[in-house]
Amino acid sequence: MHLDVMQRAARRFTRDGDAARDLVQDALVRAYRAFDTYTPGTNGRAWLLSIVYSVFVNGYHRQRRRPTTVSMDALEARVADRLLARPDGGTAEAVTDADVLAALDELPEEFRATVLLVDVEELTYEEAAAVLGCAVGTVRSRLHRARRVLAVALEDYARDRRLVPAEREAR
Repeated sequence: MHLDVMQRAARRFTRDGDAARDLVQDALVRAYRAFDTYTPGTNGRAWLLSIVYSVFVNGYHRQRRRPTTVSMDALEARVADRLLARPDGGTAEAVTDADVLAALDELPEEFRATVLLVDVEELTYEEAAAVLGCAVGTVRSRLHRARRVLAVALEDYARDRRLVPAEREAR
């Protein structure tokens, strides 16, 4: 059960199946070596995800690419432009799981990781903060900003499913 969670998280972090398998393997070796540091009764899934994320950040991320600074305003504008450029007018029916995943992939790594841990893997803010090695307030801020970008990218999708307030529909 936890192996599936680790593989899913690794795949989202690396965006590559082979790299994700390598990442999970390295994380499992590290977890095995550090098992004596695990506190029984705590969230084992969060502990394993923190190892996956740590291995990713410490190894794979630095080897594959340098972190880039992305303006969230520019990202929101790019996503909005892409929605307006759709030949189908960007209707909700045209949004697929692939669109959701593509919008998620557009997020900078720290925002994508936060959404993945909190919204997909359902960790608490505190657990996600421990995995990411940042403050709980940082998790809340990243999550808010990431959700805002995703909302712009998937506004029709959200409106169709009544996930946005009715007053936004009037715009």
